[in-house]
Amino acid sequence: MGEKFELIAKTFQGLEEVLAKELVKLGAEKIEVLRRGVSFWGDKEMMYKANLCLRTAVRIIKPICTFTAENADEVYEKVKDFGWEDYLDNSKTFAIDSVVYSDRFRHSQYLAYKVKDAIVDRFRERTGQRPSVRLNNPDLRINVHVSNVEVTLSIDSSGEPLFKRGYRTGQTDAPINEVLAAGILLLSGWDGQKDLIDPMCGSGTFLVEAALIAKNIMPGIYRESFDFEKWADFDADLLQRLYDDDSQEREFTHKIYGSDILKQAIAITDDNVKSAGVTDCVVTKVCPFEELELPSTDAVIVSNPPYGIRLRDGETSTLYERLGDKLKKECAGMSAWIITPPNPDTTQSIGLAPNKRIALDNGGIACELRRYDMFAGRRDDFLREKAANADAASTEGETPAEELGYTFREYAYPDPDAREIEEKPARRDDRSERKPFGARRDDRGGRFGKDRGSRDNTPEDETDGYTFETEEERAAYLQYKLRHRRFEEKKQREEREARRAAKEAAASGEGRPERGERTERSGERREGGFRGNGRRGFNSERDRQFNGPTERRTGQSWRNDGYRPREERVGSRPRPSRHDFRNDEHLPKRNFDRRKPRNGEGD
Repeated sequence: MGEKFELIAKTFQGLEEVLAKELVKLGAEKIEVLRRGVSFWGDKEMMYKANLCLRTAVRIIKPICTFTAENADEVYEKVKDFGWEDYLDNSKTFAIDSVVYSDRFRHSQYLAYKVKDAIVDRFRERTGQRPSVRLNNPDLRINVHVSNVEVTLSIDSSGEPLFKRGYRTGQTDAPINEVLAAGILLLSGWDGQKDLIDPMCGSGTFLVEAALIAKNIMPGIYRESFDFEKWADFDADLLQRLYDDDSQEREFTHKIYGSDILKQAIAITDDNVKSAGVTDCVVTKVCPFEELELPSTDAVIVSNPPYGIRLRDGETSTLYERLGDKLKKECAGMSAWIITPPNPDTTQSIGLAPNKRIALDNGGIACELRRYDMFAGRRDDFLREKAANADAASTEGETPAEELGYTFREYAYPDPDAREIEEKPARRDDRSERKPFGARRDDRGGRFGKDRGSRDNTPEDETDGYTFETEEERAAYLQYKLRHRRFEEKKQREEREARRAAKEAAASGEGRPERGERTERSGERREGGFRGNGRRGFNSERDRQFNGPTERRTGQSWRNDGYRPREERVGSRPRPSRHDFRNDEHLPKRNFDRRKPRNGEGD
C-alpha cells in the first residue's frame, strides 16, 4: 500500500452528503464534508478509483501546498519558493484556476496571474527557459483556493469535469447534468431493486445513469483519459487493473422505462443508451406521458420536465397540471421525484402536496427537487399510517454521527456571500437616496412602480440564495438578472402598445389601404400594387390575389401565420437530419482500448 495523502472531491451544492456516502463505500479515510466538496485521505489507488467510480464528483484535486499570506506579493514569493520541479518541466504546459473567499484578495484573476508569474520566474531563473501556459488540455492544472489568509495550491487529477462521462453521442435542448442526475437518483434511494420510469426523458440522461447505478458500472470507464495520466508518477498498470475489474458489477432484473413526445429525442436517447452498453435494461417509447402505460405499481418516477427556456410560463403550468393528473389517477403506490421550476404558480399547478423538498441549481436556474408519495384512498388514512410508521422508526433512534463514516467541517467564518447579504441588504446611493427595484409609485413616482434612476442599483437579495465562487461571478449573475428584467419589461410594454393599437384600429374601422389608394407613406398612386410600404414582392395583381408570392407557391401565408420553424413550412425544402436514425451503421464504434480480452474472448 502506497503513501496516503489528502484529496478533495468537488461537487454541486446539495450533493455533499451523497458524495460522502459514496466515499465511505469506496473505502476512503478521514472523510470530511466541506462546502461544495468532500475531503478524504487515500493512496494513489484511491485517487484512481475516485475518478473511475464516483458518480456525484465533478473533479478530484490533490492539495500539494498550504501557507498563509496577507497580500498578492506574499503569495508570489511563497509560490516561487515551492519545488515545482517535481510536477513540471520546461517541456510541459500548465493552466491555473483560482477560487477566493477573502476580504484581502478581491480579484481572483489577478491572483492567478501572480501565481503564474511566480512559477514562470522560478523556472526562468534556474534554467533560462520556462513552461508554457495552455488553457485547453494542459499537462498540469493548478487550483488556487484562498480562504481568508490561508492559501492552498492543488493539482487537478481529473482534467475534463467528471460529468463528461464519454457515452453521450447527442443531446436535446437543456439536458440535465450527468452528476446532478446521478445525485438525484441516489437521493431518491434508487438501487435497482424496482422499475424506474422517466415519462419525459429527453436525451435519456436519467435512464443511462439509473442503469449504471443498477448494474454498478463505473461511470469513468467511458472516458478517454484523465489528467493524472500525464503526471510523472503515473502507474499505467494500476489504472489498467482497476479499469478491467468488473467484479463489483451485478445483474439487474427490472426495467428502466423512458418516453418522450419527440421522435428525435427518443432517437438520441437510443444512441446514448447503446453507446453506454445498457440497451438490455432500458425500454423507450415515443408517446405523450399521458398515454404511457405504466408497467407496474412497484416503481419510482424520476423526471426533469421542460421549463425555463424550453417552455413559456403558461405552457409550463399546463404541463404540470397534466402531469399531476397522471400521477393522481394512475400512479398509486409509487413515489415521484420531480424537478420543479422556481415559479410558485407553476409548481402549484401540479395539484399535489410534496413530502420532501430539496433545493437544487439546475443549469443556473434555482429549482426544487420534490418528492410526491402517491396513495390510493383517503389522504387522512395515508397520513395516519405514515405517522405511525414514522413513530416506529423514531423509537429505533438516529444513526450516531461516528457511525456515518464522515464528519462535517465547521468553519470559523461565515459564508462570504451570506455575510454580504446580511450586512448589506440593499445597495443605496447616499447622494441621491435612490431606492432599489420594487419601489412603489407613491414613494418615488417611478414609471411602472420602479425608480428609473435605480436600474444599476440591484439589491443583494436578488441573488436568489445562490452562492458564488468569486465576486466576478456574483456581479455577472446580478447583471444577467438586470438585463433579463429590462427585457421582460420592454416586451410587456411592446405587447401593451400592440394590443392598444389593434383595439383602436378595430374601433375606427381602419385597415389596409385598397389598391391604388393614396397612402401617407407612399405619397402617390401606383397601379398594380404598393410602393414603399416595406413589403417585397407585392407588385402584381396575381400576388395581391394570393396575398403574396409565398402564399401563391405554398397555399399558406407566413406573414399572417407568424413565425414557424423551417421544418414545418409547407413547400420549403426540409433540413437534412444530422444522423440517419433509421439504421445503426452511422453510430460510432466505441473502442474500449483499456479493457483487455479475457479467456481469449473479445470485450
